[in-house]
Amino acid sequence: MTPKIALEEHFMAPGFEVYFNTTAINISAELFGNALSSLRDFGDRRLENMDRIGVEKAVLSLSGPGVQAERSTAVAIRMARQCNDFLAQHITRRPHRYSGFAHLAMQDPAAAANELERCVGELGMVGAMINGQTNGAYLDDDRFSVFWERAADLGAPIYIHPSNPADVPYMYHGHPEMFGPVWSWTVETGNHALRILFGGVFDRYPGARLILGHMGETLPYQLWRFDSRWEISNRGERRLARKPSEYFRDNIYATTAGVCSDAPLRCAIDAMGVQQILFAVDYPFERAEDAGAWIEVAPLTDTERLAICSDNARKLLKL
Repeated sequence: MTPKIALEEHFMAPGFEVYFNTTAINISAELFGNALSSLRDFGDRRLENMDRIGVEKAVLSLSGPGVQAERSTAVAIRMARQCNDFLAQHITRRPHRYSGFAHLAMQDPAAAANELERCVGELGMVGAMINGQTNGAYLDDDRFSVFWERAADLGAPIYIHPSNPADVPYMYHGHPEMFGPVWSWTVETGNHALRILFGGVFDRYPGARLILGHMGETLPYQLWRFDSRWEISNRGERRLARKPSEYFRDNIYATTAGVCSDAPLRCAIDAMGVQQILFAVDYPFERAEDAGAWIEVAPLTDTERLAICSDNARKLLKL
């Protein structure tokens, strides 16, 4: 069995259920909330799922949207720190099995930068997970420059996780099944990543690293077209130092979280390079045994499989 490091493995911290409940609109009423007991578990159940598929270490992250849904900046800062201290306690108990992504209050970019530095420097975390927009603000906005500068200096990758947009676009009217994990979360997260790219964040901070789940939120499929249409787009004064596709081969990574399928895996590898692809389960929202069984027989060379399952993560996250 190939040794694995899993990058999108969720947990729930006390007091964060109120934020989690805002996603009830996206999930069938019969199923919503079923994962809470697994999210709260840091013991035998989680470890058994990891052991079953050869996950040596899970990088844990709060199940969103967390404080990205909080209106009060002061409350968001306090709750984010509380969440990180809670996670750090569990990592300390099993440091060989768990690592973590920091949870940050992006309502205050400077405070988020400071908390990221604390989490990496003092708590031993390996980056941060941001659950989509924060009160309508995306990470391409100039106000987040202080945050990107710090993340790049720390070598801390930022994982953009799906969440709901600030409003409900009319294109989902009459089709609630499309608003959530089926489609809108992919659209929202892919759009967020493109805002960061086209906003020039990677030109200003070449050391910045962005991680996307779900095999890159469909973006690897479109790289040729991004290059082609960027040239004729109504871009005003915007300029990039490189072709859009080139940032996907350097600054942007994709995990297999929630996508156990050969075709998109090969597309992501061919488009971005095998060094940019990382293993994840999306536990407990996906079955660990499904992700583990699939990656072991996916059409990969042994070298590719080892790189995706663990070596790329060790290098990126300095594990």
